[in-house]
Amino acid sequence: MTHRLLHAALASAAASVLLTGCARWIELMPPAGAPQELTARSIADDDRVPLVMEAFHVVQNGAAQNPSVELERRILNRVQETRLFSSLVPFGAARPGGDKAVAARIAIEETVDPRAGEAAWKGFIIGASMFLLSPAIELDYDYAARTTLELERWDGAVKRYEARSTGTAHYNLFGATPIVLDELRGQVTEACLTDLMDQLVRDTGFYVASGTPLPDGAIRTVTVKARKPAPAPGVLPVSSVPSP
Repeated sequence: MTHRLLHAALASAAASVLLTGCARWIELMPPAGAPQELTARSIADDDRVPLVMEAFHVVQNGAAQNPSVELERRILNRVQETRLFSSLVPFGAARPGGDKAVAARIAIEETVDPRAGEAAWKGFIIGASMFLLSPAIELDYDYAARTTLELERWDGAVKRYEARSTGTAHYNLFGATPIVLDELRGQVTEACLTDLMDQLVRDTGFYVASGTPLPDGAIRTVTVKARKPAPAPGVLPVSSVPSP
């Protein structure tokens, strides 16, 4: 009977650790600067020009990385949501015909706390070896990004936009998985893109094909706008228990 009770107690303790030790949450600091009122402007279809992805660079902790197709698609999707450009040409694709197009160059500088991953692994080992003695070891993973968007108009004029954001993923014992960093990176990237798109839309007049005021005639138009900013900064819960 004693062995059965001990086995039951250990099983209960293990379940408790798994349920409480996998909690994780993200604390996000959005781009600096006072929030500004969103803008929207209608422009004629004929005034929209193609956007061509000309260069895409990603650097992490000073080392060059290969940009992922998913990240490029995410950026282009956000640009497409503004409806500022007539079409979007991904990196390496054929440039569309016509004299007028805007070339885009994107650079992302990522900073990941190099000690966080090591701490996560050590925490996992400690938790595995001291299963019942360390059920709630809390770990942190810091991530910061500076995203630069440079757009060159067909006449050589250049506009440059920049956004920065940082965040920290907090997690306990068995929450130390690659998903944690992916979730954190996604939140920080979204904050940067929201800021960049808002800056871009404010310069709508710079990218229209005609350099003259819009006519008053009945011409088909589209509304250029940025996505509504995310809620105020704070703690963003991600998940509290592992997936079955």
